[in-house]
Amino acid sequence: QVQLRESGGGLVQAGGSLRLSCAASGSIYTINTMGWYRRAPGKQRELVARITSGGSTNYEDSVKGRFTISRDNAKNTVALQMNSLKPEDTAVYYCNAAMTASYDITRTVELWGQGTQVTVSS
Repeated sequence: QVQLRESGGGLVQAGGSLRLSCAASGSIYTINTMGWYRRAPGKQRELVARITSGGSTNYEDSVKGRFTISRDNAKNTVALQMNSLKPEDTAVYYCNAAMTASYDITRTVELWGQGTQVTVSS
C-alpha cells in the first residue's frame, strides 16, 4: 500500500503565509510528478502547482509569484509555501502524486491526500 499524508493548513489573515506539507509512504518504487490541487466552495478542483522528479514546476496563473512548490525526492515529500494569501485562496487543498509501487512497477498510479482546509480571512 502507498498513501499520502498532508499537514499544514489552517486559518490566516489576508497577506499572511502558510506552508503545506505532504509525505508519501508505503511500498514506493518511484514518484514521478507531485502536486497540489484545491477545491473552493462551489467550484471544481483545480491544479495549483506541480513539480516533476527533475524539479520542473508549473503554477496556476493566480498563484504565480506568491506560491512556491518544492520536493525532497529522498524523503518522498512535497511542500507548498503560500505567501501573500488572499481570501480567494480559501479552499481545501489536496496533495497529489503519480507513482509506481514496488509491488507493481508496470503501472503508474495516481494518489490523493485526504485534503487540508486553508481559510484566508479578509
